Amino acid sequence: MDALNNITGRIAHLPAANIDTDVIMPKQFLKGIDRLGLDRGVFFDLRFLPDGSANPAFILNQPAGQDATFLLVGPNFGCGSSREHAVWGLNQLGIRVIIGTSFAGIFDDNCQRNGVLTLTLSEEAYQQLSLATADAQHNQITVSLEQQTISCHQHVLHFEVSALKREMLLGGGNAVEWTLQYESDIAQFEHRHFAQRPWLQRVTG
Repeated sequence: MDALNNITGRIAHLPAANIDTDVIMPKQFLKGIDRLGLDRGVFFDLRFLPDGSANPAFILNQPAGQDATFLLVGPNFGCGSSREHAVWGLNQLGIRVIIGTSFAGIFDDNCQRNGVLTLTLSEEAYQQLSLATADAQHNQITVSLEQQTISCHQHVLHFEVSALKREMLLGGGNAVEWTLQYESDIAQFEHRHFAQRPWLQRVTG
């Protein structure tokens, strides 16, 4: 996955609470055998009208939200089923950072493992960012994971993320690649473990 550090782009507001993964990625887009084309499925029932045309009332189809890099979302975003397709589709659509006050746990973990940064702000900081980016002509922000800041106009907000999330997303590796940096430590642990418990090691031959 692509490394994430300093990113600048538009932020789209989706303030509704409890937007679940079925809204983010409806079930009909789970049938494929690969991840191709999932960007079309993102918010499908909100983005498109029954005739397949773009819904002009939806934020991602409006000038303020077109080609958005960031989402400002309501509480408990990503609740519902654990479908990882929701995160794959958001990433394909160009969403790199999702900012809110709370996220569903499995969705949050899926984001971390697939190159999407979730930022949990206090209610006060969330409202500050919402007001500062409400104008469609001035809704560009910069997120620095290295500095742990969100910058827009003259405002700078600071955020906290776990050391693991920060390290993984700055490095751009997936969970397996991140684990393999400790391959030597793992091998040493295995050697000690089986030396002390030889009956656990399967004899092959």
